[in-house]
Amino acid sequence: MMPTIYPVTCHTDHVGSGSTFVVIQGFAHNGCAYIASALQKGATMIVVDQELSPELYTQIKKQGAGVMRVHDARKALAQLSAQASDHAHKKLKLIGITGTKGKTTTAHLLFHMLKTAGMRVGLLSTVGNAIGDSQFAPSLTTPQPDYLHQFFQHAVQQQCEWIVMEVAAQAISLHRIDGLQFDAIIMTNFDREHLEFYDSMESYFADKVALLNYRKAGAPAWINRDDAWLSGIESSGIHWFSSSMPAELSGSACSSSNFTLAADVFYQGASARLQCPTLSGAYNFSNILAALGGAISAGLSMHDAAQAVSTFAGVAGRQERIQLANGATAIIDYAHNPQSYRAFFQTVRSYTDHLIVIFGAGGNRDQGKRPEMGAVVAQYADQIIITTDNPRHENPDQIVAGIMQGISSEKHDRVIYEPDRAKAIEKAYALSRSGSLIALLGKGPDEYQLIGNLKIPFSERKILLSQH
Repeated sequence: MMPTIYPVTCHTDHVGSGSTFVVIQGFAHNGCAYIASALQKGATMIVVDQELSPELYTQIKKQGAGVMRVHDARKALAQLSAQASDHAHKKLKLIGITGTKGKTTTAHLLFHMLKTAGMRVGLLSTVGNAIGDSQFAPSLTTPQPDYLHQFFQHAVQQQCEWIVMEVAAQAISLHRIDGLQFDAIIMTNFDREHLEFYDSMESYFADKVALLNYRKAGAPAWINRDDAWLSGIESSGIHWFSSSMPAELSGSACSSSNFTLAADVFYQGASARLQCPTLSGAYNFSNILAALGGAISAGLSMHDAAQAVSTFAGVAGRQERIQLANGATAIIDYAHNPQSYRAFFQTVRSYTDHLIVIFGAGGNRDQGKRPEMGAVVAQYADQIIITTDNPRHENPDQIVAGIMQGISSEKHDRVIYEPDRAKAIEKAYALSRSGSLIALLGKGPDEYQLIGNLKIPFSERKILLSQH
């Protein structure tokens, strides 16, 4: 079992007797507000990069705790967490996967390939974390360093050799992976995302590419040559993969129908046939090629890695299919930006003559992508149901107004606005028939809605399965 009390942490949930509490100035909360709670739980050292009030200094001294002043608390969190785990990450081989889309599917594919080959492997992903057959709840796409290094230490104790992990651009910006060195890097693609965090596409891209600097000497980087942004990267140790252009690792999809993908893949003059019953579409073939590159770097033959694809069970919330009582099919997918919408619809549109799409856009997030999302949905859907998708502190009507800017007036008659996502699903089912396809986009594996300050339990699967 993963420990719940950490020797070094930035969250009071993980503070225990003797813990070091690192005070982080967050985007919504200042860690100073939690120093008293950390002391009550037994923290003996408070790490800060900001001025504390005289009252807090008095309280810390009264509790017999110390204060460590640092230049950057986020960097200190990574350094101190690594020290507390006896630098467990250095005893592991790390494969880091980044990209705007495809990180989770690629990570789970690669984890499955290595595990099928008999390797002891761990996984850190948006959907879930694992060490061998043991599953752990996820936190962030790339966890805070306190969790990260406890995970690495537990993986070493479980005799793991490899760790497959998603690396978000923010994880680089916020120093979560400081000190780590990767044995291989995979870059899936790049497109607009997180512009509520970054001031431009260029700064977002720069942090993605910065992951290449975290490689060990001579470590490979597998990069998607089909992506316009990524194809211009120049660095040592690059290995290109492509489904459409000459590359070291390449392939051609033979078929992608009925949600089953078949393809031929080529590497260093050798070829292999693969078939995946749980994934379809050109973008998922690209994810498979990316995972194959990672598997090759870990020592697998292309043939063995390709064979493992046939037993891949899929990923929750990624093209997850549910057969409904009336003969319709629902697909739950995490797609939440224009690029992923376009790729999703280009794949599934041919599978039905009646496509119903349920979607929204996250509140307090990049507003510029909303009209684009609306335009893409209107291009492909027969029926559109706009609803909430984690509105957070934003008025849902304002979010919908942004989406509607991208939907031309002649298509408004096919749009329904239902802010209650559960009712939206019920309406979609009522409109469906045998052969219909209901696409639920945006939530993916999430089992909650974020409304205001509340995290409300919400399961699209349960609602779908309750329809009769």
